[in-house]
Amino acid sequence: MVNSVFSSSAVFYISSMKLHKGVIKQLDKYRKHCLWRRSDLNSRKSPKASWSLVCLPKHEGGMGVIDLTAHNNALLLKFLHKFYYRMGIPWVNLIWNTYYNDGSLPGQKKKGSFWWRDIVKLLDIYKKLASVKVADGTTVLFWTDSWNGQALNLAYSELYSFVKDKGSSFKKAHGFPLLIQNFHVPFTIQAH
Repeated sequence: MVNSVFSSSAVFYISSMKLHKGVIKQLDKYRKHCLWRRSDLNSRKSPKASWSLVCLPKHEGGMGVIDLTAHNNALLLKFLHKFYYRMGIPWVNLIWNTYYNDGSLPGQKKKGSFWWRDIVKLLDIYKKLASVKVADGTTVLFWTDSWNGQALNLAYSELYSFVKDKGSSFKKAHGFPLLIQNFHVPFTIQAH
């Protein structure tokens, strides 16, 4: 009942916008009440298990109650996927043309409506889950996106310290006639 009624009633909202922590706290209060107190509104019974344990999947020893914060984040990640793959959806074209037509990418500057800024806050989670596909190179950050399991800024940290534009896209980094134009020179021995 907790999952099928109370959790599912919020799915439309959590799949379209980031819910405020206070709203999630109130929904959890109702779900806890339904689970532990049932129809007795004045009951002061203490819970039989912690809420974090209740939210664990059944195969991990929990009760499988949906964690609304994690569910909210997972449903919002689909917007970043649609954005980076430049799907032919009007809102994707609008955001690209309005905020990122100068070649910058999300995460470099906080731009957009409250809805889009909430989505961009999930960028680190998305980048840990997604793999890089270069294509034309405009949506891939050359230094900080993961290539074959590791980002170049981590693999070559000394060299990265000499980079002029740490947020450059793959297209911009490879657009110079000479590769050395991406760096402040002269290099240290380690960077060289």
